Amino acid sequence: MYCGIYANCLQTVTEDNPELLKSFSAAGLQILESAMLSSVNSMEYILLKTLVAGTVWNLKDLIPSRSQAEIINAVLKILSEVLEMDAGQTVIQMKVAETQRLKTAAETEEILESANGDVLIEDDEVEEMSHKRKARRKAFVSDLLPPTDKELRQTTALLSAQQTALEIIVNMCCSEDPSDDEWEEFSSSDESDAFMETSFNECGGQLLSPLCLSHEIHTALTNCLIPKKIVEKTAFPNRTAVDICSKNPTWKPLIRKMNTIQCRALVCLQSLVSLLDVDHLGGAPALQTLAQHLSQLLFSQPDFAKHTDFLEAISGALRALLQTMASKNISQCMTPDQLMTLCKAGIYNSNTGVRVNVVSILGITGSVLAKEDGTLETLKTIGCCLLEVATKDPSLVVAGEALDALFDVFADGKEAEKASVQIRLLSALKEFQPVFKMKMRKEGRSKYSQEQLCVLDNVKMNLRRFITYQETVEKRLTS
Repeated sequence: MYCGIYANCLQTVTEDNPELLKSFSAAGLQILESAMLSSVNSMEYILLKTLVAGTVWNLKDLIPSRSQAEIINAVLKILSEVLEMDAGQTVIQMKVAETQRLKTAAETEEILESANGDVLIEDDEVEEMSHKRKARRKAFVSDLLPPTDKELRQTTALLSAQQTALEIIVNMCCSEDPSDDEWEEFSSSDESDAFMETSFNECGGQLLSPLCLSHEIHTALTNCLIPKKIVEKTAFPNRTAVDICSKNPTWKPLIRKMNTIQCRALVCLQSLVSLLDVDHLGGAPALQTLAQHLSQLLFSQPDFAKHTDFLEAISGALRALLQTMASKNISQCMTPDQLMTLCKAGIYNSNTGVRVNVVSILGITGSVLAKEDGTLETLKTIGCCLLEVATKDPSLVVAGEALDALFDVFADGKEAEKASVQIRLLSALKEFQPVFKMKMRKEGRSKYSQEQLCVLDNVKMNLRRFITYQETVEKRLTS
């Protein structure tokens, strides 16, 4: 137990701590590697190995380049084995084992009590007092017995190991965020537009570097079947396991742990879909099946809007998946009704991340529909929804995302052009443009990071361009 606590502390302090890395010795690394290679299979030790694997990943910069691939494979092999285990079945089996153990212990105690107190007493009054004494003695003995919850501890260890494994994989997939220094020269003033436009053009329309994986990590993820195992973890927790836990106060907290694992898996999936090649994800048919799986997860819960953590995680995964499918011209499976149901549930959510994801999904889907015939009414609905978010959402980040989505949806296509005129998109954006600029000046530096301000400056620049384009479209269609 103490080893797990120490390992957890070590993993935490080694994350993003370059000063500590300088003082970490080769001997220390060897101890960690030996712990990773241990063949002990108890669930507590599985958690320990997972935490050690996370620590080794944090210390990867200390490992010689010639050994990097080997260490990455060892780390992901452990994570793969942890995710392979069926947490729901483990909960069921462990609860049965606990029930049987407690039953056996109670029967044994009864036998011992009977053997020690089996004396025939004919006097009714004395016999009654004897029973009272026996009852008091039995309760007293039970109170003195040490509490034993080994099945609960082992199950908790497995769930913690799986959650930790998923978090490590997310860390592997995340690129380093740009430092504040890199964005220091950017501002939300009008004078920055020229600089932003130059940078935008020089980068081919892309301001931030794409996420990427090293060859070693990419190979290890696919060889260890990590994507497949993560998809399996996105399913809802085993219903029988949830029912068992809900009926026992000491096991009830495990329900939240199982739900957390599902959310972490969805966040993992979002990263992998954004980073891995389509072929490594199983090709177009696998992506369509995955989209159907996520849609079923989302819309099978009538009250999904109430579960903010779940909604943020699954909308993020859907956003990444739909973006990948759109970029590869893979047909999408979300119906207009499903899209608008998600929109209505998401755009008024208190969580900014949920609103950003939903707005982005609207933009991705709308940009695909804009290239198809017979989509005018759906495009008008999407456009009105995005306009409402852009002009009324209190967060500039969400408003900026909505404007970006509008640019994508109405950038091209005959149906999109007709829809933009019919919803009076040009006049709405012209009216909103000075409001957006004013909000950036007023709230920008006090509420948002340098990176967010950089993105918002880019949105402001594109808004000016898009208005010019829409003027041309409207003039052509109304002349």
